[in-house]
Amino acid sequence: MASYRLFIKPSAAKEIEALPKKERIRVIHRIQDLSEDPRPSGCEKLSGQDKFRIRQGQYRIVYSVSDKELVICVVKVGPRKDVYRGGI
Repeated sequence: MASYRLFIKPSAAKEIEALPKKERIRVIHRIQDLSEDPRPSGCEKLSGQDKFRIRQGQYRIVYSVSDKELVICVVKVGPRKDVYRGGI
């Protein structure tokens, strides 16, 4: 299986930087793992959107997958209570 390229939106990068160091490292590793398997077990497709989400502890990583270009775009990272608010 071909490896996907990762793209992180600038707003998502800021959200990652704001995480506590220990959680930030875990989230970054989880995002890196997406390049090998863009739909790992436990990922869920968001209803009404072409986006997926995975959990990393109390945080959620929302991303889109383009199978044609082999690109994963991380859209939003944050705690569960905040990540789905305000449209994604």
